[in-house]
Amino acid sequence: QVQLMESGGGLVQPGGSLRLSCAASESILSINSMGWYRQAPGKERESVAGITRGGTTNYADSVKGRFTISKDNAKNTVYLQMNSLKTEDTAVYYCDARIPPGWTKYTEVWGQGTRVTVSP
Repeated sequence: QVQLMESGGGLVQPGGSLRLSCAASESILSINSMGWYRQAPGKERESVAGITRGGTTNYADSVKGRFTISKDNAKNTVYLQMNSLKTEDTAVYYCDARIPPGWTKYTEVWGQGTRVTVSP
């Protein structure tokens, strides 16, 4: 089974930037889609951004124009560039992978998470 390892979290001030990385233990060409979720204290986990094997992306309305998801197939890594960070972006960010056989029938794998704290 593929394993995911997030990194890049930290403490930043509002308006700052971070780049999160999600490194997969196997070729991400074998993964249908990957994405980022986040969970803030006391709140439910929410989807932030996703990218398919073919490069199609989607974003939560709350991060559109500020966050960019991308991937590097050669490095087996998905990134989340986070700009113009707000205090409400504070959360543990998790990488997610959805693995074939299908787009609606799949195995879902999660990383351990990386903490992002946005505070003045």
